[in-house]
Amino acid sequence: MIPDSFIQELLQRVDIVDLVDGYVPLKKTGANFAACCPFHSEKSPSFTVSPSKQFYHCFGCGAHGSAIGFLMEYSGAGFVDAIKELAARCGLQLPDEQGHAPQHGPKLKALADTMARAAKFYCQQLKSSEKAITYLKERGVSGEVARLFGIGYAPDGWQNLAGAVDDYSDRELQLAGLVIKNEQGRLYDRFRERVMFPIVNQKGEVIAFGGRILGAGEPKYLNSPETPLFEKGRELFGLPQARTAIRDSDTVIVVEGYMDVVALAQHGIGNAVATLGTATTATHVQKLLRQADRVVFCFDGDGAGRKAAWRALENSIEVLPEQKSIGFVLLPEGEDPDSLVRKRGGEAFQRMIVEATPLSDFMLRELARQCDLASAEGRARLVADARPLLGRMQSPLLRLQLVKRLAEASTFSQAEVERLCALSPVARPAPARAPRQKPSLLRPLLRLLLQKPELAPQLPLELLPARSNEARAIAVLCKTIAAAGEPAVAYPALLERLRGSEDEDILHDAAAELMHQPFAEDEIDAEFAGAVSQLLDGEQRRAFALLQGKIQKLGVGGLSSEEKQQYLQALSARARIKPAG
Repeated sequence: MIPDSFIQELLQRVDIVDLVDGYVPLKKTGANFAACCPFHSEKSPSFTVSPSKQFYHCFGCGAHGSAIGFLMEYSGAGFVDAIKELAARCGLQLPDEQGHAPQHGPKLKALADTMARAAKFYCQQLKSSEKAITYLKERGVSGEVARLFGIGYAPDGWQNLAGAVDDYSDRELQLAGLVIKNEQGRLYDRFRERVMFPIVNQKGEVIAFGGRILGAGEPKYLNSPETPLFEKGRELFGLPQARTAIRDSDTVIVVEGYMDVVALAQHGIGNAVATLGTATTATHVQKLLRQADRVVFCFDGDGAGRKAAWRALENSIEVLPEQKSIGFVLLPEGEDPDSLVRKRGGEAFQRMIVEATPLSDFMLRELARQCDLASAEGRARLVADARPLLGRMQSPLLRLQLVKRLAEASTFSQAEVERLCALSPVARPAPARAPRQKPSLLRPLLRLLLQKPELAPQLPLELLPARSNEARAIAVLCKTIAAAGEPAVAYPALLERLRGSEDEDILHDAAAELMHQPFAEDEIDAEFAGAVSQLLDGEQRRAFALLQGKIQKLGVGGLSSEEKQQYLQALSARARIKPAG
């Protein structure tokens, strides 16, 4: 049996937004993320994921749950298999059958530790390599920036890493992509005589390397292979280091090379990241659009750069929401961000980013480059080439603008372009709303407890009205919190504790309301105290009404001494709060 404490730790480590987004592309909608529900057919998105509360809810079909529940519903996995998959993602090892922690560290953690030792080794080697230091100085890289990115050096030789690890033949080194075994069974270092750029994930762990060769040789840049730690299509170089600058500028710049990122940081432009030897993917774009409202792709102006920019556009239009923007900068031929910023300086480069070509302009310009708009055939081709792109576009307002501009450029009418491209009329879906509920003191009280479970011990359960769904839900919630032994346990963990019980669904509606009506964090205690005060006041009113009814029926003499005392106290309290006049 898997201990509740392990499930709670697992749910604390998993980011449900990243998990769901890997299966269903999500769009930012206010404080939450939304998509068309993967569990039923719908045209307007009613499936919502809360990053702050770490659960999902569909207002259409009622699907609801934690990261564990999502994997079970989406992939059909069993409870244990879902936990195993999530644990592997987080680098956690499942406890044994007796609930004890494993004696050996998990594979992913071991790989991460191996990568950390390698990164430390490469950094130490850089300090003693005059050749590598000279190269970085010639590229204008200061020691401060080199430390920021953890730049190191893999010396020439076949088995230098043997001095950094306990056992060079350990399979972990091969799994991590640091060591290669040839056909003769001989082991040797993958990276040799290269300046090393560590690739760091969001948790700050080194998961891969990019190595730039010094001197002659191919390939110029060598990247780690994909490993259990590293998937090229999901990761970006420099993102952890750029996070603060991205937040401050609300813009992220995407470039092609490691040295481009480093050089821009050296010139005060800290919001740049790079793809890792692969084309920009939709996952890359989605990850970046969560960080900022604007993404600018800055690529070389040669054929390869244009091809990379177009691939980025194709993968952006599917995930670009209306409130975000994407721009493109193609540099003069022969230049890259590294060379350009060193020649012209940071301010000139920043101006280019500010003046980046919007996605719509770039798309139409690149399409028009392939067509002769002076001929009927060229204009027809323009619309034909635009058709698949328009069909994949998720932003209806941007698509409408592009349709209008295509109509102008092609001399077709707007309606003709829409018909030729098989586009349905643009109509923005109304946002999903929680069902209207009759005002109730208990409903906001339940939501407050879901927001801050540690308040549960302060709630006088005996004051809750009987035969009420909300009251039952509150009682179940408080009982579950008490059983957890940790009042601060979060809602997803509470939900998992109720899995399989008859009370599993009782909290769903109240939790779903949190998607649209969250309490301000700094007001929760005051709101809760007010709700409890209203409960106490309501109980006093009920008790007073019962006593009054008894007096009317039996007279004052029909009250016991204790009831008479309660009645006098209630009269005194009511007199104190009765308005004057």
